[in-house]
Amino acid sequence: MSVRVRVRLPKIGMTMQEATVVRFCRQPGEAFRKGDPLYEIETEKISQQVEATGDGVMVEHAVPEGSDVRVGDLVCVVEAHDEAGVRGSPASQQGTPG
Repeated sequence: MSVRVRVRLPKIGMTMQEATVVRFCRQPGEAFRKGDPLYEIETEKISQQVEATGDGVMVEHAVPEGSDVRVGDLVCVVEAHDEAGVRGSPASQQGTPG
């Protein structure tokens, strides 16, 4: 069973308030698997990909690339093929910690 899911910007660090959506790794209509990157973000401290927690299909980008987005704001909409695909999760972290 598929469910349409609104993917929001996760809070990655304790002080993180917002991030820039640098690029989307999947285009609308493109399928993804658990662990695939959905989009890449950048903050003052890190550059990081946000991974899918389940299988699905990208439905739409809610913001253009280069947009500043606050924690909890809508980033994209996906069609998740299972309940695990409900949110993105932080992936490969680059940059300086804390």
